[in-house]
Amino acid sequence: MSEFLSNMKAIVKRELSGYFGSPVAYVFIVIFLLLCGFFTFSVSHFYELGQADLRAFFEWHPWIFLFLIPAIAMRLWAEERRTGTIELIMTLPVTLTELVVGKFIAAWVFVSLALCLTFPLVLTVMYLGSPDPGAIFCGYVGSFLMAGAYLSVGSMTSAMTRNQVISFIISVVICLFLVLAGWPPVTEILSGWAPAWLVDGISGFSFMTHFGSLQRGVLDLRDVLYYCSVIFFMLFATGVTLQNRRTA
Repeated sequence: MSEFLSNMKAIVKRELSGYFGSPVAYVFIVIFLLLCGFFTFSVSHFYELGQADLRAFFEWHPWIFLFLIPAIAMRLWAEERRTGTIELIMTLPVTLTELVVGKFIAAWVFVSLALCLTFPLVLTVMYLGSPDPGAIFCGYVGSFLMAGAYLSVGSMTSAMTRNQVISFIISVVICLFLVLAGWPPVTEILSGWAPAWLVDGISGFSFMTHFGSLQRGVLDLRDVLYYCSVIFFMLFATGVTLQNRRTA
């Protein structure tokens, strides 16, 4: 167990150094913060709402993550394959599981750091009123888990190809389906011709459905298990893809 943790720590440290050793990390963080501020204050009219909560902030996360996180995840494995360093990595005294999980955790930590830098919004809403801290906490938990789910999808698509653009496009398409499946306008269209059980079944696979309850301040174990299941399945698929390519 100690060896596993030691290897994981080394992989995470290596990946984080790679992120912050290039301008990509800082560009991502700046763009993320600017988009969050723009949609919260300009599009959702945060001040005009007159409500001391962050719903206007959290409601845009599925759409912001839809493009920014696949852009981060597309380099996880595609870049290693393009530069040929994946063969070197595979010869290191670490298991494939440690590699997959370690690279994923590093990307998750990086995105979480960007998410934590939005804390001025929390201070703003606390200054303007008396918000429900539980709802804010649940909203951040939901965003954290949803970001992990997006990253896991991007990890799988990155392992499928050495072309980062192709990985990005496939990841966006998969994530877009997982968002739209529970988006109210889509479910309303489906409910017009499909039975209720089918609509509920489709929306149950959506990021939007499970993020919605967390955004409202309801910390349901089923929502947490959903995101954890998506992450586990996608990382497992990543490992299987890499293993098949290594033995091919």
